[in-house]
Amino acid sequence: MPNNTNAAVTPPESFEGAMAELAQLVSQMESGQLPLEASVAAYARGSELVKYCAAQLEKVESQVKVLEGDMLKPFSADGVDEGGQ
Repeated sequence: MPNNTNAAVTPPESFEGAMAELAQLVSQMESGQLPLEASVAAYARGSELVKYCAAQLEKVESQVKVLEGDMLKPFSADGVDEGGQ
């Protein structure tokens, strides 16, 4: 059980690492093979990972807004064709 406690305190190394760990936790939980305590620990860790990923996405969105002059536009395939031709 100490490993689960340490895992809950350990921050993810990256967004991609957090997503991979989250996918693994979801798979384990969906299998129904985890004991109750391990399921609760997995849920808590998953919740932390979701919060971490959301914060990372918000940070990147802010950076993109700065780079784009705070004028984000929805992506459209038509816009790409117009600019490329």
